[in-house]
Amino acid sequence: MRNFKYLQPKTLDEASTLLAESGTGALPMGGGTDLLGILKEDIAAPEKVVNLKSVPGMREIQYSKSDGLTIGGQVTITEIAESDAIPEQYKILTEAANVIASPQLRNVGTLGGNLCQRPRCWYFRGDFDCLRKGGDVCYAVGGEDKYHCVIGGGPCFIVHPSDMAVALLALDARVEIFSAGSSKTIPLSEFFVLPNEDYTVENILEQGEIVTKVHVPTLPNNAKSHYIKIMERQVWDFAVVSIGAVVRGNSRKIDSGRIAFGGVAPVPWTEAELNNAIAGLSTDEVSLEKLKSVALKDAAPMDKNAYKVPLARNLVKRVLRELS
Repeated sequence: MRNFKYLQPKTLDEASTLLAESGTGALPMGGGTDLLGILKEDIAAPEKVVNLKSVPGMREIQYSKSDGLTIGGQVTITEIAESDAIPEQYKILTEAANVIASPQLRNVGTLGGNLCQRPRCWYFRGDFDCLRKGGDVCYAVGGEDKYHCVIGGGPCFIVHPSDMAVALLALDARVEIFSAGSSKTIPLSEFFVLPNEDYTVENILEQGEIVTKVHVPTLPNNAKSHYIKIMERQVWDFAVVSIGAVVRGNSRKIDSGRIAFGGVAPVPWTEAELNNAIAGLSTDEVSLEKLKSVALKDAAPMDKNAYKVPLARNLVKRVLRELS
């Protein structure tokens, strides 16, 4: 790891200014669980690291029926998993939080950091001058692609590693971003960047911009949510495929719903056709079996990851069955 200056701003303005003034020579740090790995692996070598833990105002979880749920960017994953402030309707969040990494990492990892973490692709993390690190080759093409994307890829074929992003996308959340003394709020679906738009970054953040909060809308009284994560190991592992679902209805019929996938694309993935098909769906076996074929219709698997497509489709059926 190369030497760097460790800065501890006292305000959000100061943190944003330090990041903006230093340009690409500075990186923000939330819990540091991903950043420290990036530094040790020499993927990044900033001159300065700006500690966001010292900035007040980003550690709260608040809920009201009128405004919905708000979670600060520096709230830890453990705090999300254990919070009594998160209503039962949002259990998708606590389910996702509880299957992230190990208890030790959940204790320090933050919501903002989880959303902004970098890919776990072994070529990106390894000693390869890959496309995302400034090279001219995606080594997953023709290489070891077992865990890479089956949809949305090209010219880079990573998958996004965040569990919280999948759960929040299913909830149609919005992310609040601060810079230069003001805040903006955008749909979480607009936060992430596909490789064909820019294969060097995973999200839209510019230097000086900081994720401060995530807002989740109020759910109807009859709404239910669920998160399922498939892993090769049952502890401290990233999703092979994951699914988050939020539905409104009863045991016989789904009035409306929203599904998001993890582990299948370079960004947390939703499909309008699938979500539209959920509306008015009967929850009998025949209807659920028919629905699952709608998912990932444009998938283009690589040599060794075609298993992800039927796995994701069967998870559609499973998550809706468990919610009905």
